Amino acid sequence: MPKPTDRSGNLPAEATSFVGRRHELSEARKKLTAARLVSLVGPGGVGKTRLAVRVATDLRRGFGDGAFLVELAELADPALVGHAVMAALGLRDQAATEPVALLRSYLKDKQLLLVVDNCEHLLDAAARLVTDVIKAAPGVRVIATSREPLSVAGEHVLPVPPLQLPSPRADESLAQLRQNEAVTLFVERAAAASGSFELTAGNQAAVVDVCRRLDGLPLAIELAAVRTRALSPEQIRDRLSGRFDLLTSGSRAALPRHQTLRTTIEWSYDLLAPAERTLLARLGVFAGRFTLDDVEAVCCGDDPPAARALDLLSSLLDKSLVTREDAAGTACYRLHETMREYARHKLREVGEEEVVEERCADYYLARCRQFAAEGRFRLLDWLAWAELEIDNVRAVLHSCADRNDSRRGVDLATCLIWYWVTRATTEGVRWLDELLARDAEPVAHAWAYFVRGFLAVLQNDPAAALPALDRAVVAARSAGQSDVLAQSLAMASVAANVAGDRGSAGRLLDQARVAADGLGDLGTTLMLHQAPALNGLLDGDLDTVRSAAGEGARLSREAGDLYSLDMMLMNQGFAALLSGDLPEAEQRFTEALRIAHQLDDRVAQCHLLGALGCCAAASRESRLAAQLLGAMESLRGEAGARINAGMAPALTHATTSVTAALGPATFGSEFTAGQQLSRDAAVRLALRELPPPAAAAPGRSSVGILGQRETDVARLVADGLSNKQIGARLFISERTVESHVRNILNKLGFTSRAQVAAWMATPDR
Repeated sequence: MPKPTDRSGNLPAEATSFVGRRHELSEARKKLTAARLVSLVGPGGVGKTRLAVRVATDLRRGFGDGAFLVELAELADPALVGHAVMAALGLRDQAATEPVALLRSYLKDKQLLLVVDNCEHLLDAAARLVTDVIKAAPGVRVIATSREPLSVAGEHVLPVPPLQLPSPRADESLAQLRQNEAVTLFVERAAAASGSFELTAGNQAAVVDVCRRLDGLPLAIELAAVRTRALSPEQIRDRLSGRFDLLTSGSRAALPRHQTLRTTIEWSYDLLAPAERTLLARLGVFAGRFTLDDVEAVCCGDDPPAARALDLLSSLLDKSLVTREDAAGTACYRLHETMREYARHKLREVGEEEVVEERCADYYLARCRQFAAEGRFRLLDWLAWAELEIDNVRAVLHSCADRNDSRRGVDLATCLIWYWVTRATTEGVRWLDELLARDAEPVAHAWAYFVRGFLAVLQNDPAAALPALDRAVVAARSAGQSDVLAQSLAMASVAANVAGDRGSAGRLLDQARVAADGLGDLGTTLMLHQAPALNGLLDGDLDTVRSAAGEGARLSREAGDLYSLDMMLMNQGFAALLSGDLPEAEQRFTEALRIAHQLDDRVAQCHLLGALGCCAAASRESRLAAQLLGAMESLRGEAGARINAGMAPALTHATTSVTAALGPATFGSEFTAGQQLSRDAAVRLALRELPPPAAAAPGRSSVGILGQRETDVARLVADGLSNKQIGARLFISERTVESHVRNILNKLGFTSRAQVAAWMATPDR
């Protein structure tokens, strides 16, 4: 996912299906110049999402840090709204910081546009988060879509009506009809479905009638238009008319728009073959994206058989009842939220809801158990699977919590250990705490308490880690599980050391070694190397670090355990750095950073950028060191990471020495330049895949001295715009522009706007 500073954000490619909406587009743009929050409000199927994405696509160049789409349709849990925003921004829930606090900190100086889509079922949570963001981040604007307003201070509501309808008098020319929004969408979709559809004098009356019958609702028009592959517009009109006349006894005024959409979906559903109907209803069990494998496992059996799943799914796709998108090179599918609601209704109506939900829960539990068994040795593959499926897994966890099925819920949450460790630490903590608190038999969950303690150690929270690990030890002894007993004792040793209790740390590690004696379990063996390596760094025992981490790295490499290898290499690197062996330290850190980047482990990348910054400082590459330290600080803010206690002295020394070598002003400029690097660019710089920063020529700025927003402002200054004009162009206040101009003059050492313009025109600046 792109980092915000690439200015593109995560908006989807502009949809070819967007039609018209000239008035709404204009109104939304106007409102965004005057308001921090604009809510696009209207019933389902009216095209709010498309309008919001189009507005954001048109305006994102005015936001230096990009525009981002936050999709809430697939979330059932209000507590996950903050996680959804973090995911959209490319941030990582990998530390102890709560998502809302991390968002406030990260967004406070950003200039970006958030599109928060489908808020209606999470209205209170979405409203709280949007309010927090707007208060904390004056440069952020929000477009929300919902069936009703968020009802927060400063909200500007823009009702989204259906598409413009053609005249009922059928007196418009073909040229005029082709400009009508509803007709244009029908023709576009019909042509895509049939390959040859055109609006003609012969079919124009039927097309007009269909669009008017469907109240200009985009989703309803699409569902009707795709039927032109088998039906003429006249046949579509006649069949729809019969359906609506029966429903309303001939009075169109009796039919609200949500009923129009539901009736159109019902009409489209009734035209399906029996097997297609069965499959569509069962697809409603998925909360998010799903793959063909998921469909075969959850929705198929004797009728329909798994062998027919692809053909049936393709048929539903052709009829616009299912949409396709690709994720990480995998073809996956989803239902529009209105279609999902309808599918669940049909599933309930035929009495299959409970059976299919149970099958879905069993399927995801089995897959997550496989993840737990294989994940550490095939981590890249399994993380890709988890990222694609996480909304479905969350839905199963939510269902387990609602039904007090704590046993299955705890099992599922425990099996996701490597996802929580590398992607969603605070979320994992929340699920485990909630589910374990509901279970009456804690002794049955030794591994769950171990995972809870492990996550707390990663969060640098020994106060939470030690009680959880104590419970893991008690449960493991009770169940005779020597592997989890040994690993829990070893992890408790680390937690005790972080808490400053070195005596307990040593005793716990000795007990772990006794429990592991003769086991021959690789996970336990690796833990018994990782614990003394970490403790050695905290205690300053570098010989122990070298020995334990060296053997741990060898075993991890042989087993293909990338996460453990990354940690062991990092420990080896710190031992070498603190011993003064710079070539060894840089070699270990470089390999570790390649792995961390491959795994997209943000906390590890943060620490390793800082570590390689320390290496650069010791090698007297002061500008490189300053930029890497700045990049570390930026990524630390993104991930909510805390400075590793073992590396804190080295970072302090590096910062002091580089500041002395460059001088405070130059150090500050280079540090800021490092902060403004994208994550990928920072990693490439640390790996020496980019040229190191050169010294600035006399009177010139160093590379990257201006931030992205400052560069935008400087460019408009060079174009001769006033502060007021710049503010209007970039959707920021005049006072903010004044602040940016003042910073630009200070950074460049200039006293006038004319000097800024001349500097911007210099080719080699």
